[in-house]
Amino acid sequence: MTETSPTSDPVPSAVTSTEPVQAAPSDGSASSEGANRAVVRIPANHLMATLLGPADEYLDVIEQSFDDTAVHIRGNEITADGPESTNVVRLFEELLVVAEAGQRIDPGVVARTIDMVRADEAPSKVLTSTVLRRNVGGNVRPKTAGQKRYVDAIANNLVTFGIGPAGTGKSWLAVATAVQALQAKVVDRIVLTRPAVEAGERLGFLPGDLMAKVDPYLRPLYDAMHDMVGAEGAARLLERGTVEVAPLAFMRGRTLNSSFIILDEAQNTTPEQMKMFLTRIGFGSKAVITGDRTQKDVATGRSGLDGLAEVLVDIDGVAFVELTRRDVVRHRIVAEIVDAYERADERAQSARPPDTSAQGSRERRS
Repeated sequence: MTETSPTSDPVPSAVTSTEPVQAAPSDGSASSEGANRAVVRIPANHLMATLLGPADEYLDVIEQSFDDTAVHIRGNEITADGPESTNVVRLFEELLVVAEAGQRIDPGVVARTIDMVRADEAPSKVLTSTVLRRNVGGNVRPKTAGQKRYVDAIANNLVTFGIGPAGTGKSWLAVATAVQALQAKVVDRIVLTRPAVEAGERLGFLPGDLMAKVDPYLRPLYDAMHDMVGAEGAARLLERGTVEVAPLAFMRGRTLNSSFIILDEAQNTTPEQMKMFLTRIGFGSKAVITGDRTQKDVATGRSGLDGLAEVLVDIDGVAFVELTRRDVVRHRIVAEIVDAYERADERAQSARPPDTSAQGSRERRS
């Protein structure tokens, strides 16, 4: 499924102008002829304070990100001089739309908006869209363009694979879309499942009945459900059977109709388990499969996610969305850790000697 990134619409409440600037250097250095100046005028003082942040905190983030472009503030007028002046002004326009929509601006929002502007995406459309309206804790919204594509893919397809590193909101957004579908009566129940695989440890005997034994593996799904409807709401849904949380092994032999089914930690399924799960989907159902290829704990080493995109490529209604470190919405250090591991993997791949075993076999046979 091919998706294109939307472009930003002009903001009617902000006045923007762009004009060429020719600077004549006095020190004999190369002329900056062709550099651009862009100006945006913010319509209200309170919006100006929101965009700049307390003690100009957000302005500092912007200036550090666009260090080749000077940003000047005079009253309600923001002027940018330099090669990225257009991007700087568009950034303020996008943040203005977000602020006027009543959304909270913080350094994380500013940083993600900068990334989206540089990628020619529309931050205001991403950050003001709503996945789920909650009574407490604020509405659930995508925070990056990748998350927006993920949510849109879930809405437009019967089976959606969300693949990406930790912290990209794969499971959290999947549960949010499931709750929204349940509240809209699109489905009658939600089924949350994941393989009961230990993350490199042997926990040994666990006390209690069967569900007590598997509960620790399913706790992240419980936590996400509590975030969406509260602890009491989640308990009521579980008691009525409207929400079912079960290990993947319990899915065999079932046909799930009118259900929103989420398979979490799918990188820890075997190919046989993945086939079994995908063939459980019944009429009126929707499935979301989430996974992180870099965190496999499956005992055989063969993950049900490996090569699956090539197998299902021609099936209508199946979508694969790849999330990246740009979609990490946890602490910034999480994105940096993901980057560090990716670089280490690339170095290991490049240092690995080429596999000549097949060539040697051919030579021996000849």
